[in-house]
Amino acid sequence: MIELEGVPELIDPVMVAAFEGWNDAGDAASGAVAHLDREWKGEVFAALDAEDYYDFQVNRPTVWLDNGVRKITWPTTRLSVVRIGGAKPRDLVLVRGIEPSMRWRSFCNELLGFAHELGVEMVVILGALLGDTPHTRPVPVSGVTSDADLARTMDLEETRYEGPTGIVGVLQEACTHAGVPAVSLWAAVPHYVSQPPNPKATLALLNRLEDLIDIRIPLGELPEDARAWQVGVDQLAAEDSEVAEYVQTLEEARDTADLPEASGDAIAREFERYLRRRDPAGPSSAEPGDGSYLRDISGGLPRPPKRKPDPEPGPPGEGPEPGEGPEPDGNPEPDGNDGPPEA
Repeated sequence: MIELEGVPELIDPVMVAAFEGWNDAGDAASGAVAHLDREWKGEVFAALDAEDYYDFQVNRPTVWLDNGVRKITWPTTRLSVVRIGGAKPRDLVLVRGIEPSMRWRSFCNELLGFAHELGVEMVVILGALLGDTPHTRPVPVSGVTSDADLARTMDLEETRYEGPTGIVGVLQEACTHAGVPAVSLWAAVPHYVSQPPNPKATLALLNRLEDLIDIRIPLGELPEDARAWQVGVDQLAAEDSEVAEYVQTLEEARDTADLPEASGDAIAREFERYLRRRDPAGPSSAEPGDGSYLRDISGGLPRPPKRKPDPEPGPPGEGPEPGEGPEPDGNPEPDGNDGPPEA
């Protein structure tokens, strides 16, 4: 039994989790949870024992100086809690860590133990995958669940994916078997510009999270960072005619696939988000970014494959589940499918 001392009784808590590694292309998912933790000043109340789940030759500890005293930070997964004020306050339990190297079932059971003790009503797991999507278009975000009732009531896709999976897929299934409602939100990151960070994908995940659990998230400088990121990639793509032609091909494929999305439901969602943003108590406009966060991209974009790209994959129920692709810093498989097998 997990006993939590010093944690107050939570109000309608939702657990939001993200893990660095295989399911975190462009650091988009872990960046989203870090943003929530930073904006709402989350207070860490628990950390999993690093010895139980991590191979330190894969995820090495770091040494740092605190007033001249050497200290070590171990790779692990930490839990913090934030309270969202307003007319209808509620709490978020934020889980931010690294995909474990071993004992995944015990890892998930420990997280579910915290969820049970805190009275968590739903678990939302964020992920990001590499895909054939143009950087100039809105980031596709898919919501999937293993719960048929949840898929119907929250307008989500019921996953039918078969193949290698990461900790996101394993945790979602663990939640399902434990009777805890669970949803995974996946952002698609352009495979030809996969270097982290990707603020545009992070912003898309946060917008989808807002819609899913009906909260308003302060975005701070993230919208400006996303615009600056796109301008930076535009400039690099324009310097290479082959890349520019490839991006144009992706744009045409995406625009054709997105025609049905110009629906009443999509327009209504955008209008509801606009109304939330009109709240005068919301965050002030951020200063434009200088694009310095575009690390590792100065060397230019990798050349695209010399082939006509496959059509944009269908929704999760019709093909591979989003997020079951190659590692964020790897190259996509020729058929756009999965990377290395599950650990």
